[in-house]
Amino acid sequence: MKTQIIAFFMAWGMFLSIPCPCKIWDEKARPWQLVYLPVAGLLVGALWALAAYALGSFDRLPALRAAVLAALPFLLTGFLHLDGFMDCCDAILSRRDLPTRQKILKDSHVGSFAVVCTIFLMLAAFAAFLDFDAKEGWQGLLLLPVFSRFASSFCVFACRPMQTSQYASGFEAAQHKRQLTALAILNVLAAAAGLLLLKSAWFTVSAIGAELFALLVCRAARKNLGGMSGDISGFSMTLGELAGLLLLLAGQGALCTLFS
Repeated sequence: MKTQIIAFFMAWGMFLSIPCPCKIWDEKARPWQLVYLPVAGLLVGALWALAAYALGSFDRLPALRAAVLAALPFLLTGFLHLDGFMDCCDAILSRRDLPTRQKILKDSHVGSFAVVCTIFLMLAAFAAFLDFDAKEGWQGLLLLPVFSRFASSFCVFACRPMQTSQYASGFEAAQHKRQLTALAILNVLAAAAGLLLLKSAWFTVSAIGAELFALLVCRAARKNLGGMSGDISGFSMTLGELAGLLLLLAGQGALCTLFS
């Protein structure tokens, strides 16, 4: 149990900009750290949903509300996953040979592809939140960061990393069976809790959609870049959350049409 608690706080300290109440590190707990990445995502989702609930009554300032809600998940993670998104955009869209793409992925400089894609990403999130009914749909934001992180954690544990990745040292998928089993159990429990406790089943369906889309993005990025990496994790997570948000918005539109 002590190892699990330490792993949780390690995940909090590494993947969130929210001040961690217990800064601790233990190499023995490191294999479990990514199991608690979705739990760290629950903190992001809770604050995201709380902000949407609080701003839901600001009907006279829809643009300000949309800007805050679009930026909040990146602020809560210290732009860590957005950095991976930008690196992958530069590498993948360069359309160079594999060694060059991998070199671009590790380059600390920001290229034009990263800038343009980030602008499009933020515009898409901003536009979605302009039409998003925060009063009715705020609960839907709770699980999006959780399920997008399930996808990232699964891919890190199950997929062979590229040679330049921090995950390459001593990788063997068979070594992660316990972690993969724990993730699968947590994934099922999170889906069941969402269906039972949230106002609408569509909120959980949208979160599952975010996870599935993140898995597809991760698979495509791995094929393009020659293996799994932390940057690909952030890339797939970021696009998965956007897909989940668009599903939430689509659900609201469908319900409005149905009951109008």
